[in-house]
Amino acid sequence: MQHIKIKPGVPLAEQAELGHNRWHPDIPFLTTVKPGEEILLESLDFLDAQIQDTDSVDDIINVDLTRAHPLTGPFYVEGAEAGDLLVIDLLDIKPVTPIGFSGVFAKENGGGFLADYFPDADKAIWDLKGLYATSRHIPGVRIAGLTHPGLMGCLPSMDLLKEWNRREGLLVPKGQANPPDPRTAVLRGLKGAEFDRMAAEAARTVPPREHGGNTDIKDLSAGSRIFFPVYVDGAGFSMGDLHFSQGDGEIGFCGAIEMDGVTRVGFDLIKGGMAKYNIDAPIFIPSPVKPNYDEWLTFEGISVENGVNYYLDASVAYRQACLKAIKYLENFGFTGSQAYMLLTAAPVEGRIGGIVDIPNCACTVSLPTGIFEQDILPKGMLNDKKFWGHER
Repeated sequence: MQHIKIKPGVPLAEQAELGHNRWHPDIPFLTTVKPGEEILLESLDFLDAQIQDTDSVDDIINVDLTRAHPLTGPFYVEGAEAGDLLVIDLLDIKPVTPIGFSGVFAKENGGGFLADYFPDADKAIWDLKGLYATSRHIPGVRIAGLTHPGLMGCLPSMDLLKEWNRREGLLVPKGQANPPDPRTAVLRGLKGAEFDRMAAEAARTVPPREHGGNTDIKDLSAGSRIFFPVYVDGAGFSMGDLHFSQGDGEIGFCGAIEMDGVTRVGFDLIKGGMAKYNIDAPIFIPSPVKPNYDEWLTFEGISVENGVNYYLDASVAYRQACLKAIKYLENFGFTGSQAYMLLTAAPVEGRIGGIVDIPNCACTVSLPTGIFEQDILPKGMLNDKKFWGHER
């Protein structure tokens, strides 16, 4: 079995033979795999080894986001042609280094979903021990891991890359997208004129797109099967941005428990699968394995913010649900920033309730109460000694 190894803690630019941090159809392939083959694939954390195991937030404040995400690959899949579907089985996912991190970027350096409410940088270092993560920066919490890659995808065709750059280019003047940035690009060791040409065209890895990309879907855990559209011959599969745990939405941007790691990956092909199944973006079968949390506390938000009624706006409603959860957790000794990092690092469940009842959309965020050492449920006049027939 092939085992692609990283040097933990070493930036991708210093081991550039392993992969890339931009998308371009001409990136040289790392190695060849066959349908039916399994490999062990190691990858660096999404911030390219910039975050250190310290109590200082200076590394978060000074982070260079143009270095995200170091990906391992691309892999040439034997027999893959444009129009096929690449079938990826995630068979096992573990950290290489038993330390993870989560954080809140400063508003001026990327921020996050709640940047207007939490504009200052913060950081939590997590100890990863077997199935669980604990942090000295958020005491009283133990999280069962749901390990998964935040970013997977195949290489785009040149036509698709041009389409990305065209449509995202319209958003750049509004500050709503970022253009290609060659300054810290790594393209599997390329240099000179070829590198300059490709780096000026290559797309950043931050957003999700039709090929997959940075989807940050926590349910793509070990045991999942994903079907990726193939846009170039050989497919060019790459992956990285591994998470030990994450809540729906990864609302902090640097929000999951980020880690380096090793993934056991299986490969297969469905010839002509894009046309056969009318697929032009990934679909997946989630893993049957999840942390066994059986009690949840759910917070509801509607699309009303600062006295303004937004029309069926799920983003506003979800933000309000998150803010209500954070405000509630402050009753139990957590700072707002700690609660924010918990919502993005723990396996919280986010849902759209109703998106048809004009003018308001309703969204919910649910916390697994089992991650807390203390009881965080509200208490009634009888102190809730019994709940659903069980002693509490």
